[in-house]
Amino acid sequence: MRHTNPYQRDNFAHYTVKGDSGLLDWLLANVGESKTKVKATLKNMGVKVNGKFRTQFDYPLHAGDKVSVSKSKKNNTFHSKYLKLVYEDSYIVVVEKNIGILSMAAGHSSLNVKTVLDDYFRRTRQKCTAHVVHRLDRDTSGLMIYAKDIQTEQILEHDWHNIVFDRRYVAVLSGEMENDEGTIANWLKDNKAYVTYSSPIDNGGKYAVTHYHVLDRTATHSLVEFRLETGRKNQIRVHAADMGHPVCGDVKYGNGDNPIGRLCLHAYILSFYHPVSHKPMEFSTMIPHDFQKLFK
Repeated sequence: MRHTNPYQRDNFAHYTVKGDSGLLDWLLANVGESKTKVKATLKNMGVKVNGKFRTQFDYPLHAGDKVSVSKSKKNNTFHSKYLKLVYEDSYIVVVEKNIGILSMAAGHSSLNVKTVLDDYFRRTRQKCTAHVVHRLDRDTSGLMIYAKDIQTEQILEHDWHNIVFDRRYVAVLSGEMENDEGTIANWLKDNKAYVTYSSPIDNGGKYAVTHYHVLDRTATHSLVEFRLETGRKNQIRVHAADMGHPVCGDVKYGNGDNPIGRLCLHAYILSFYHPVSHKPMEFSTMIPHDFQKLFK
């Protein structure tokens, strides 16, 4: 009788689980690859459990579960020049968005993250769609969460400020910042041309609080970390301009200083309690290389 466990098909090796275990522990015991390779395969969407891609190291396995492990060097299920898939489970995806793509549709043919994710879900035969929870401007890069069902989206939206416990951006600002750190607080409101403007007194807009910390500076530019206490539209861009040091490359609120040909704003830390398991989830990305080059 031919031994078919593991058997091979579609460039995946297929296994049947014999007892309860966490996914990473089971892979290390059964796949015969180094810990580094196994972790990379898991993180890069190269492992399926019962036909669904899983990336959680501690995803629970039970006797009889079918595990499929990609044999290719890279996982080929997700490809987009605009988007990197950072994390995925049954309820949420975390992505790192590049510049030049909207968070959601605005008009019939606009390129947006939601349609890229929906296409990926279709190709991987997942019965879900991406639900927008928060937004980044088209020309802001960085980390975002999308929900995979309406219930998870509503949990995130209704309790966003309690669920998200650390959200930080990094920006290159025009000019040399005078202070090392501080807080900007005022009211933000859109005018009829959809330009957000600030007021030190209540102007009927929304109260906005931004904390900043200077990471590096030269005579011409400052590398600044921003931590949002509130998440208002264009908040960092308006507050940076209020300080007299607008975000470089900002056509709307800037001063024409554009050293690297892009809006120099990147959402680089995003930490939150998982909307279903309530476990703390912490994600961070590198400060964009183009930002760092200005301070060498």
